[in-house]
Amino acid sequence: MLAVVYDGTQLQVSERSVPELRDGEALVRPTLVGICNTDLEILRGYANFSGILGHEFVGVVERCTDPAFAGQRVVGEINITCGKCDMCRIGRREHCLRRSALGIRGRDGALAEYVALPVTNLHLVPRSVPDDAAVFAEPLAAACKILEQVHVHPLSRVVVLGDGKLGLLVAQVLALTGADLIVAGRHEDKLAILSRRGIATTAGDPLYYSGADLVVECTGRAEGFHTALELVRPGGTLVLKSTYHGQIQADLSRLVVDEITVVGSRCGPFATALRYLEMGLVEVVPLIAARYRLADAAEAFHHAALPGTLKVLVHP
Repeated sequence: MLAVVYDGTQLQVSERSVPELRDGEALVRPTLVGICNTDLEILRGYANFSGILGHEFVGVVERCTDPAFAGQRVVGEINITCGKCDMCRIGRREHCLRRSALGIRGRDGALAEYVALPVTNLHLVPRSVPDDAAVFAEPLAAACKILEQVHVHPLSRVVVLGDGKLGLLVAQVLALTGADLIVAGRHEDKLAILSRRGIATTAGDPLYYSGADLVVECTGRAEGFHTALELVRPGGTLVLKSTYHGQIQADLSRLVVDEITVVGSRCGPFATALRYLEMGLVEVVPLIAARYRLADAAEAFHHAALPGTLKVLVHP
């Protein structure tokens, strides 16, 4: 099969063997795969990953012993877990002590003609949800995770920093709470996607909105953390969605003195994300910027890395 492989130095499309299935796994033929900021960070050295990239996908199960999934359209959770360690036993499988992560950590990803995943990672896609929407299930689930971690009510003052792919999804999810929400970004065209849905936005100085109960940092830039810290009120909550290559310097004393809660937020509930897509509560298709063939993956990654680019999709 053809696959998009990163060897730690360069990205290339090359031939790989079709994955051999282990017990409990399914062979999936991806029909759409999204490129996200984590994929781009891997090319800059994040996670020291080498192998087949890609973790946002929708596809069809080609081979599986479970009749409930055979031949069905699916999306897949990215964490492959042991099911036996302390974290798995308490229900925190996403923090499995022996976990691998699809296309990120110790496991080949979905930017290929076939990918193998445990059946327990798969979720059936509702018939009414097209591939163009289903491919957003993984990042949308990550946005939904915030509502499992932080209580947001209609009187909460909330600022989302960043108008990239994840920021636009996070904003739409938080808007469902009825909170006093503003999204701060740099690109009027991307902010317009939210404005059309009645979500308040600004391309101006976000510090005008300081004193927020909750700030969600989605910029993907180290300076976004510092801005978020200036925005959150004493006793407020800062949710970090960005992953950074390298380290950032921060005034941790500020967190102590102002009693600010910092919440790291990563993977989330796929069932909730698929339900939102099925009900049309979140709009994702306007986030698609371009489409490429698998053979043109290098060009696709170049496009995805351009400043201001939204979701680039690859058709295996």
